[in-house]
Amino acid sequence: MAYVTIKDLATKLNISHSTVSRALRDHPDVNKETKSRVLSMAKEMEYHPDTIAQSLKRQVSTTIGVMVPQVKHFFFAALMSGITDVMSKAGYTVMVCQSDEDYEQEVNNTRTLISQRIAGVLISVSKSTRNMDHFKLLQKRGIPIVFFDRVGIGIEANQVVFDDYQGAFHAVEHLIEQGYKQIAHLGGPENLLIAQNRLKGYRDALKKHGLPLDENRVVYCGLNEEDGIAGFDTLIQQTKGEVDAIFGITDPVTLGAFRRMREKKLRIPDDIALVGFSNSPETSLVDPSLTTVSQSAPLMGETAARLLLKQIKGSDSSTTSFETVVLKTDLIIRESSIRRSS
Repeated sequence: MAYVTIKDLATKLNISHSTVSRALRDHPDVNKETKSRVLSMAKEMEYHPDTIAQSLKRQVSTTIGVMVPQVKHFFFAALMSGITDVMSKAGYTVMVCQSDEDYEQEVNNTRTLISQRIAGVLISVSKSTRNMDHFKLLQKRGIPIVFFDRVGIGIEANQVVFDDYQGAFHAVEHLIEQGYKQIAHLGGPENLLIAQNRLKGYRDALKKHGLPLDENRVVYCGLNEEDGIAGFDTLIQQTKGEVDAIFGITDPVTLGAFRRMREKKLRIPDDIALVGFSNSPETSLVDPSLTTVSQSAPLMGETAARLLLKQIKGSDSSTTSFETVVLKTDLIIRESSIRRSS
């Protein structure tokens, strides 16, 4: 079906183009009967406003870009609900781009968003991103940007993050308080700030309680379930099985280890305890249920969206004063980490 325009509605109703336009905008100069006819015809013909054309006419864009690594993860899906809720109420349309954890795709997504004349961009970087030039290009074009969760290193911009360090510290300290002493970490890509902060929390918790840090108990892997499976195998090989607890960089990674342990007939938590990070829905459904660090994805989405709107309305893309909002996390203790009495 061809795209229906205001001109099409005007022709069908035999009234002027300008009258249809004013009626759709609920202008007081148009009487109620005409407005009713226009709205009914618009619904019948499935008319949708051309937001890009309207933006060009007003020289103001009403489209926001959102760049995420993977939409398949519950965390990013839940985060999008927070973003769209805030942006839709503010009159903005959201355009979502997925990098699929690929730097080149992320660069291409940036070019696409620039070509769409977006008003601003919310960004969570891919795990393979080390060069920030494409994000700096957005700033050079005067396009406001806000990083969330996975932030760009070496680029100054507004950002919204969780207290990954404190979340990791509390998770590992909980394992120590349960009596575990050979605690390992399945970490993420070393270039990601979230991975760096969670690793630091892990190390500092061990240090506080006088436990030695064995680098063989730290395995750097990805962020998905398959990475947790491979990471667990590497960990057991490196440590010769001398591990009694694992703190995973994400829930998917930890659930990958969970799956491999089940295949090897290892008991959770009797043989090895597990703690994840994110509180995805699966963590409460597996048996035993998985202890995890909870972070509110919708809250992060809402906070990042409001910060971007503030920057857009401020209309000063050259500002040198940037804000970092740090959101709290909570440890959700479940069966996978509670030491059973012998």
